[in-house]
Amino acid sequence: MSSHFVHSKLLWTPTRLGHTNIDHLRRFINRKHGFNLTDYYQLHKYSVEDYTFWQDLWEFLGIIYSQPSTKILEQGAVEELPIWFPGARLNYAENLLYRNDDTIACTASGESGSVKHYSFRTLRKLVGEMAAAMKVTVSNPVIESQVTIITNSITAVVIALATTSIGAIFSTTATDMGTQGILDRYRQIQPKFVFAETQVQYVGKLIDLMPKISQVVQDLSDKGLRRAILLPSAVTGAIPQALLPNSITLPDFLTTGDGRPLTFEQLPFNHPVYILYSSGTSGKPKCIVHSAGGVLLQGKKDMRLNFDLNPDETYFQYTTTAWMMWPYMLAGLACGARLILYDGSPFYPTLETYLKFIHDQGVNLLGTSPRFLAEVQGRNIKPLELASFDALRTIGCTGAPLTAPLFEWAQNAFGKRVHLISTSGGTDIHAALVTGAACLPVHCGELQAKALGMKIEVFDPSGNNIEHTGEAGELMCTRPHPSLPLRFWGDTNFEKLRDAYYSMYPGIWRQGDFIVVNPVTKGMLILGRSDGVLNPSGVRFGSGEIYAVMEQFSAEIDDSLCIGQRRPHDDHERVLLFVKMRTSAGGLKPQLEDRIRIAIRTALSARHVPAFIFQIEDIPYTVNGKKIEIAVKQIVSGINVQPSGTVANPESLQLYYKYRDIERIVGQVKARM
Repeated sequence: MSSHFVHSKLLWTPTRLGHTNIDHLRRFINRKHGFNLTDYYQLHKYSVEDYTFWQDLWEFLGIIYSQPSTKILEQGAVEELPIWFPGARLNYAENLLYRNDDTIACTASGESGSVKHYSFRTLRKLVGEMAAAMKVTVSNPVIESQVTIITNSITAVVIALATTSIGAIFSTTATDMGTQGILDRYRQIQPKFVFAETQVQYVGKLIDLMPKISQVVQDLSDKGLRRAILLPSAVTGAIPQALLPNSITLPDFLTTGDGRPLTFEQLPFNHPVYILYSSGTSGKPKCIVHSAGGVLLQGKKDMRLNFDLNPDETYFQYTTTAWMMWPYMLAGLACGARLILYDGSPFYPTLETYLKFIHDQGVNLLGTSPRFLAEVQGRNIKPLELASFDALRTIGCTGAPLTAPLFEWAQNAFGKRVHLISTSGGTDIHAALVTGAACLPVHCGELQAKALGMKIEVFDPSGNNIEHTGEAGELMCTRPHPSLPLRFWGDTNFEKLRDAYYSMYPGIWRQGDFIVVNPVTKGMLILGRSDGVLNPSGVRFGSGEIYAVMEQFSAEIDDSLCIGQRRPHDDHERVLLFVKMRTSAGGLKPQLEDRIRIAIRTALSARHVPAFIFQIEDIPYTVNGKKIEIAVKQIVSGINVQPSGTVANPESLQLYYKYRDIERIVGQVKARM
């Protein structure tokens, strides 16, 4: 077996074999078409060979519509982007608000510890009031966008659903983003309305947002902004007194509504619903326009089938509104599930308090990140000593590769019965490409399965499918699916979109991830971003392989960053490993450096051993919690990088410029020895 899968032992086996939602779909398709699909792999094969699968899925998921489609898809203006379900009319928000009962739809909480529940009936009422005010104010919702600068709150959900109920386009940023980061997004799309928080709390501190909001509103007013709606304080509930020019408070805005009943504009499947943004760590982010039907169908598929989420269950996705996981999680409402909306830091007042909250709320599906799990592990917290987590059935982990050692730790930490899923998809497609399946076993470190309807292949540089070889290559999606982006905002001729996804292998979607398939288990490993693939002396490997080894040193090393360096005068690329030490461990000592090299050589090979290992004060991350490798690679290779507003700690990038002169740095290190 390939060295990639030396840790690939069986961790979990299905507990409801034959009774998962995937099994129900398989039997539904068998009955409808007279098939005899017997397992997930046969179901997946059908899903990527016959577009009829998407019609089957539409019916199985119970998509609400007012007019059926005339066919499943037809050729669009761009060959790579077909038009899905032409003729169909539906509304995204209507499908999320299909319930109108007193069951809890959303539970809002945060650092204060207060918990407030909102029923589906109440949620519909709040959305109706907001939509009524919007309809009075918005002149042309079909082409106008409404944006927010907001926390993960019930108000955010209400604004999103009200906006989409009238057919307008919704977009959002988080309150912790800097002024420049917000403007890098919103200057491009020129919104007509912005809903903005005025005061928030984070890590126990009150933060006045009015100076930031004032700058944003003033800037956007020159680009078509008609009105700013200021929200009451998320902490005290106080209504802002000092209004900005051309602004109104949310309570006053709501009084402009005429009390009309909630209705849902019936729109084409491909009608735009969200604008999401690429990370854009060293430049303006791409503004990615998504369709209502694509987001709905794919989101409900992922939740209902791959996460096996059922009505009346509880889904808690820890996320900010700046990340695609926020609109993605809203699909839980379409499944009839309860959403937990958490505003604040999971580390305040304590991480133990946050973990107990997960248990106390009876969370069935927890969405989190490898970084969070690593923090729990690094602090030596044992979750099962805090609570039983008896309701917890599934943990979905995304945002970065989940290394095999951390994967095994998390499985043991939360209990053998929990289905631990590692998933990978993207803001670009608002869906998962590779994901979990409750009807399949879990092997340590592996993503279980290709998502239904997603034809995933692994390409070598020449465009050959090499997944059967156990060798790593480019993650490709070689067949269209409904949540391909409609376009980039402002990219009228689709040139930027084609350049971003279709330029390396013409006509075929390149996701930009480096992946390998286990020929035995059929599981997969994401080895990092393919544009950050390490290539010393012609040996290609991903940074994720190094991070997996570094988990052995979590007691001493808080974080690490592995990148390649090739300056204009270098004959080949060298691998640099930067480590951020835990305070208790002191500095990077020669003995620890030797242990790291031995561990990498033993687990991988001598060719994987970094040329140099350096201690660094900080590791750069995006505001969405993703480690920034490419910008650091550019910096140490001689390219000046201007960090965008999506870098959470932009000052950290300055730490890496001195490593351009690596010979001098190495000389200084040797002189101290």
